[in-house]
Amino acid sequence: MSLAACALVLIGGFLGGVSRFFLSGLVGRSVGETFPWGTLVVNVSGALAIGAFAGAARAVGGIFSAELVRDLIVVGLFGGYPQVSSFC
Repeated sequence: MSLAACALVLIGGFLGGVSRFFLSGLVGRSVGETFPWGTLVVNVSGALAIGAFAGAARAVGGIFSAELVRDLIVVGLFGGYPQVSSFC
């Protein structure tokens, strides 16, 4: 893996984690916090998004066929969006 790919995964992971934090909080405040609706919304939307973008990346000549774009979006952004370490 090149240094550029590592940097893009890092940037995407940061953006995904921040997006999760804000969206989960927004949904939790809007709907109520008796059930973790924010976590449910983030995890379901993250799973759907990573599946859609990974499928688009595999398509020949697809919009995400460039390897660095895949690293940024699929691995970084949508890898960091539904997955957050509780140790951070």
